[in-house]
Amino acid sequence: MRRIRAALGHAPGVARDGQGLFPQAPSAAALALCEGVRRRTAPEREKLFDRLTAAAKQINLHVHALPDEAAVAAGIADLIQARSPEWGDVKQVAVWSHPLIERLNLPRVLGDLAVPVFVTAPLACPDDPECSRKEREEQRRQIVASYIGVTAADFCLADTATIVLRNRPGQPRTVALVPSIHVAVVTLDQVVADMKELFALLQWDENFRQEGLTRYMSFISGPSKTGDIEAIMVHGAHGPKEVRVFVVTG
Repeated sequence: MRRIRAALGHAPGVARDGQGLFPQAPSAAALALCEGVRRRTAPEREKLFDRLTAAAKQINLHVHALPDEAAVAAGIADLIQARSPEWGDVKQVAVWSHPLIERLNLPRVLGDLAVPVFVTAPLACPDDPECSRKEREEQRRQIVASYIGVTAADFCLADTATIVLRNRPGQPRTVALVPSIHVAVVTLDQVVADMKELFALLQWDENFRQEGLTRYMSFISGPSKTGDIEAIMVHGAHGPKEVRVFVVTG
């Protein structure tokens, strides 16, 4: 940092006051974006959902509109019956510890199919290094053994069909990255237009700014894909080969 300060012509050992580098109050445009999201009508949300589904088709992302949590749970059960694990023959599912996911009651729904469900609960002993290490290792082992990962999401960007996940205790990003199939569950009011609306909400809306930008935030646009080898598109090279978004519209 001293070398950078010296290169910029500042005293190398003196840190400058950071005030003024970032806005201390929202601009009129940011306030208008936040207000537009808050006042969005049901027909406007339906049009936004149509934009989401149109963008999703371009990136091989499957979007399902379902009326309630029970229908979403049934849809996940149907997916499990229709898909076999990419590796091995055990159908295990890893799910986030999250209020929306808990309302799906997947352990009961999938219990009828004899499919084990691993819930990524927050660490029971975060202050004990050895206990925490063992918990993390077991959590990692269970997620690796799962062929479907079910998460919630904080937002879904309609213009690019991008799922936005902020990670918190009990909600590791590995559930969305390691299993072959990632299922994200959102509600219709979590669908926003684009990144301008997203960052306006995160920075200035009172419902979101208290938490702000968490330590890690994922932007997921469809399944993992690469065309590095002979320009041939391959899905699943660096993450899930299939991504599905279930939108609760009720």
